[in-house]
Amino acid sequence: MSRGLITADQLRIALHEQKHSGDILGRHLVRLGFLSEQSLRSVLAASLDLPEADLTHFTPDPAAITCVPEQLARRHRMLPLHFEHDKTALVLAVADPEDVVALDGLRSILPARTRLEVKLGCESEIMHALDHAYSFELSIDGILKELENDEQVRTGSPSSSNTEHPVVRLLDAILTDAARRNASDIHFEPEAGFLRLRYRIDGLLQQFRVLHKSLWSALSVRIKILADLNIAETRAPQDGRFSLTIHGRELDFRVSAQPTIHGECLVLRLLDRTKGVQPLETLGLATRRLSLLERALLRPEGIFLVTGPTGSGKTTTLYSILKQLSSETLNIMTLEDPVEYPMELVRQTSISDACKMDFANGIRSMMRQDPDVILIGEIRDAPTAEMAFRAAMTGHQVFATLHCNSALGAIPRLMDVGIDASILAGNIIAIMAQRLVRKLCPNCRLLRQANPEERRILGEHIPGDQVFAACGCPVCGFTGYKGRLALTEIVKMDADLDELVSRKAGRKKLAEAARGKGFQTLAEDGLSRVAEGLTTLSELRRVIDLSDRLLTEAG
Repeated sequence: MSRGLITADQLRIALHEQKHSGDILGRHLVRLGFLSEQSLRSVLAASLDLPEADLTHFTPDPAAITCVPEQLARRHRMLPLHFEHDKTALVLAVADPEDVVALDGLRSILPARTRLEVKLGCESEIMHALDHAYSFELSIDGILKELENDEQVRTGSPSSSNTEHPVVRLLDAILTDAARRNASDIHFEPEAGFLRLRYRIDGLLQQFRVLHKSLWSALSVRIKILADLNIAETRAPQDGRFSLTIHGRELDFRVSAQPTIHGECLVLRLLDRTKGVQPLETLGLATRRLSLLERALLRPEGIFLVTGPTGSGKTTTLYSILKQLSSETLNIMTLEDPVEYPMELVRQTSISDACKMDFANGIRSMMRQDPDVILIGEIRDAPTAEMAFRAAMTGHQVFATLHCNSALGAIPRLMDVGIDASILAGNIIAIMAQRLVRKLCPNCRLLRQANPEERRILGEHIPGDQVFAACGCPVCGFTGYKGRLALTEIVKMDADLDELVSRKAGRKKLAEAARGKGFQTLAEDGLSRVAEGLTTLSELRRVIDLSDRLLTEAG
């Protein structure tokens, strides 16, 4: 508290929680959202005079890993990093440096005269790195062999309390494996003779397992029990959700069940609370666009629109904007379908059929709650659009998503919904269109000569005749790509553009006026990223139509 990281009230609440659970105080401060794990690590490291362990880019050292049994490492949250001084010192990352029992137990199994050098790490980072170091996927094979040898266990349904049942452990292993691979969705897809298991990683589905179909009945029952769904209903769609703490990471799972000709297809969306809300500067926006976005946010009233297809990162961008705006002096309220990540200092509401509240009614209700900033999950219809603009016109800062293909395409889309041009003019802060592309793996990307088509498309964006290509290595799972970055186009509205909107000018005239003020398209942003070696032209063409540019260059 002396460092100003927490308040007296926050400390009092954490001490109250500690009194009831007996857990360490720091863990309660993190769980309550009063302190980040990284901040807690820095404070403890300074007070204990220990070096910090940054595990962001952790690579396992096989020699160190084999010296520490997995069970001991997981139980005591310790990660063997590497050896030093001719293997006379083992460097460890630990979550609790005062766990003398754990350190003594490790010394007893190490070679004589081996010293332990301790670094302080974040608990969630350590547990995540342990999954990577000890390859959790191997346990899936072990459980499958156990199930193959026992017909009764394979076909029987596990009870909600039997956590040692092989099917329960199999599902836990699959969920952990998906989280370790940073999957956003898990697809359980029954076919005629087998069960297909696919993960969506960096926006693309990848098949990881094919399981015997006899396992699906018990697995689907287990998922339904966790999500509080009706296990007897297999002919109607169902939706649910559940939360699990997987090795120090709090994960939310949204479950969707859909009947198909071969049985129920279940899709689980993974939402990692530790990754949900990122600072704007970490989203990978180009410097010029980030500066333009930050200038647009200075306007205190009006509506800010983010457009793009499903899965283009619109919600993530809006959450990052709210994180930057949030303070104790503002009342920020959201309407979402559903709420994806909880945020501090933000009042979040889920749209629900049960309480008979839609977006339009929700905005009307929120206006009576004295809001400063309003986030609307999606403008779908005329009533929602009208209420959103009414809020913008009465001095509120409104953020919303809209389904259309480009930033300038939002203007005619809103007119089609029923918003008059005179209302659009002067009430829109900015419009941002967004797409996500996979980033080239920096560990294995390969510089090669550009072919004639690539040179023609890239044009002035490519300084030489060389481009980076995807190769593939163990770090990226042999895909050549690791992570994603956002491509954006931003139109910041001003008096000239508002005048064109009020006169119902066509998209061509709007585009010409915007270009005169420095507007760049999604394609231009993408081509500059290809030239920088951040992604490839084939990946860019997967999400953005470059046919017009190709025809123009050819002509």
